[in-house]
Amino acid sequence: NASWTLKCDLTCDYVCRLLNYMDRQGYRTCTPVNRDSELEVEPHMSLSSGYIQRALDKFPQQGARAPWKLYQNYLKDIIALRFGRLADGVMDFSR
Repeated sequence: NASWTLKCDLTCDYVCRLLNYMDRQGYRTCTPVNRDSELEVEPHMSLSSGYIQRALDKFPQQGARAPWKLYQNYLKDIIALRFGRLADGVMDFSR
């Protein structure tokens, strides 16, 4: 597990890259859209502590595969966030 600060840095870079892309293309909004009706849903956390398990229904969820899955793997995060396509078919852009 990479520290939170490493992921935060990648996330900030991604948001700047996304905003610059939107500015260049003239987009005003973007929204991620799940078009896969068969995408399985998983808990966001895989911790087994009792207090976590009792509150799982209150936590955010994630999908079983990318781009909806949080892998907790810094190398995968670098590839996805620094080098992944912005217009990837999941993000809807509008003017």
